[in-house]
Amino acid sequence: MEKKPKVVVQPPDSRGLRLISVGTTTVGSAWSLRGLRKTLRRLGYPKEMDVHDRSSICWREGDSDSWPDRTWLRRTTGALLIAGLLGSMVLLALIGIPDAFGALTFAQRITGFVFILSGAVEGIAALAVLDFWGKRRLKYTGAVILLGALIALATDSLLLFMWLQEREYTPYLLAYLPLWFWSIWALWMLLRAEAWRGIPIPRKFAAGVAATSLLATVNLAYSSVYQPSSAPVLFKLTVRFGTPIPDPVRPIIHLPLTLHAKNIGKIPAYIINDDYSVYGNSAKFSGKEGGLKEPTDAMVGAHDAELHTGVPDRETISAGRFYDPGSWLEPGEEFNKEKEIQLPKNAKYDSIEAHLYMTVMRKDRGRIDDEFSIPHWSWAKEEGPHYCPPEECGESVIHRGRLRHNNNILNVTRRPVYITASWWLDPEGSYTDTSLSSSPDFMPTNVDAAKAEKENIRETERYGVFHTDAFTVVPFAALLKPPAT
Repeated sequence: MEKKPKVVVQPPDSRGLRLISVGTTTVGSAWSLRGLRKTLRRLGYPKEMDVHDRSSICWREGDSDSWPDRTWLRRTTGALLIAGLLGSMVLLALIGIPDAFGALTFAQRITGFVFILSGAVEGIAALAVLDFWGKRRLKYTGAVILLGALIALATDSLLLFMWLQEREYTPYLLAYLPLWFWSIWALWMLLRAEAWRGIPIPRKFAAGVAATSLLATVNLAYSSVYQPSSAPVLFKLTVRFGTPIPDPVRPIIHLPLTLHAKNIGKIPAYIINDDYSVYGNSAKFSGKEGGLKEPTDAMVGAHDAELHTGVPDRETISAGRFYDPGSWLEPGEEFNKEKEIQLPKNAKYDSIEAHLYMTVMRKDRGRIDDEFSIPHWSWAKEEGPHYCPPEECGESVIHRGRLRHNNNILNVTRRPVYITASWWLDPEGSYTDTSLSSSPDFMPTNVDAAKAEKENIRETERYGVFHTDAFTVVPFAALLKPPAT
């Protein structure tokens, strides 16, 4: 039989793996005596080779019984590393994808792609665990896992820091809080295993990780704090009466009304709620000797105090909606609506007044689910959760939907917010109400009114919701003049 070269079994490393050499060449490694025999058979050694024969095998630091590998511990550690890296990969993908493909600004999209790229690194690191916690045939698997653990620690620390600012419950907390503790444990395990060995220039490696984290933080701060606050939303509303036209047959006047809205700023904006109203005003003539009438009523109602007239009575002539709730106007975009108001010639009005009211939200701070554009009738029982007995809520048209931050990092660190826009129309006039709440119920019970109002104010400021209006008024007597020829 041909004599085989002598086999050398090297001392076990910190994990219990022993390298196998033939001459000066490393031919494999083994965790156990069974693994050693498998390697020897692959090299052509006899199946029943005597491993105690010192002339054939040289044992360094121990003998055939020195196999300190604890298989269950090694595999459990590797499984925990893989689970944490895969969990971090999924979390980063869920955060990054909506921003990368749906954000309004370039900075927000860059942040989204950084998170997606980081998630891809986490996935590669999970595959690298199989080699590094195995026989380490590849050189840089330890460095890849170390990079994955550092990314997890950096992103989970960022998410926890942002969550601590408000401390609002979100289901995502159940993901990044355990992952933060996992990343601390993973780094400790990797440092013990000297995972940095094999990295050509460790300092440049650490600098690259720090630079990537800094880029993500700067992009986040710019896209979620600076940019949405530096550019104002500018809306111009116009209400204008046209030239009145007397009806040739009936004793009425046709009064054209133009309602116009234009986004004159640089930020797109949602139209959340709106209405227009046309009123006929009439006041009692008091005579000069009467002096200023009812001054306290004028001060309380913010009316003008007139010498010859008291506080006017106002009657609704026409009212309705202007634009579709949930739609938006891009910068420079405008919307125009023409109406015709019919008035009797013998009406006892002193003046005709028209109002246009609008609630607007910045589109760069959040987006509204499509569900918001669907109207619901509060008086209809078939509307389910949107039904409210008329004796409690009156009769209103309701638009309700989920609000989401444009920066998805905020969505996973803040509780969900819902926006409700209501519109009432009755003989007294047209009314709107817009509220923001974390409650998923349209009519939450046992709610502290003061607390709900405080939350509404906070969320209104956070999402950039504001109100704007315009009005015009003409003397009724001017409408009775024949048109100029």
